[in-house]
Amino acid sequence: MSSEEFEKLHEIFKSLYEELKLMPDRAFKVHGEERKRLVRSFDERQGEAEEVLQGMEEELRAAPPSYRNAMSTKLRLYRRDLGKLQRDMKNSAPGFGSPSQPVQGSHHGIYSSQNQQSTHLQSQRALLLQGTDALNNASQSIERSQRIAAETEQIGTDIIEELGEQREQLDRTRNRLVNTGENLSRSRKILRAMSRRLVTNKLLLAVIILMELAILGAVVYLKFFRGR
Repeated sequence: MSSEEFEKLHEIFKSLYEELKLMPDRAFKVHGEERKRLVRSFDERQGEAEEVLQGMEEELRAAPPSYRNAMSTKLRLYRRDLGKLQRDMKNSAPGFGSPSQPVQGSHHGIYSSQNQQSTHLQSQRALLLQGTDALNNASQSIERSQRIAAETEQIGTDIIEELGEQREQLDRTRNRLVNTGENLSRSRKILRAMSRRLVTNKLLLAVIILMELAILGAVVYLKFFRGR
């Protein structure tokens, strides 16, 4: 188990239980004062066993959750066995409730009262343990939810940062496209200007050629035909 103290209490209870389980048979066989002494001894040992079980319950509440189920099962079995011994002892001394034996009746009344108190305490402790387990389960569920929420928040932050980077990339791409469009517009204007200049140069060249041909024709005419 998880607690050395729980193991020590476990050994003490086993020792008390071994002593208690022999008493019902002995009480059935004896009578008178010897039976009274045996019942008193049983009550004392049974009280000690109850104290040991209470100590084990305290150790159970302080134990880690992974060990509690096994410890709680063992504790319930011990209480069941102790209750069975109490019933066996009551059946072994049937005369203690009669009016002719007031002392014995007193022991029987104490025994019944202790049995009822023990049962009530057992039910309260069981409810307390169930509530503690439910609280632990709720705490673990809240921790898991908080962890998932933190992971989700981190994922959302990462996505927002990634979207911001993508937006910056898109802005840079758009700016480059705008610059490219402006460059293309300037290139078109330059090409149009070059095309106009080329046409103008061709026309000028044609005019110059025509003028040179006209001058050449005039020279030939003047030199060869006019002199005749």
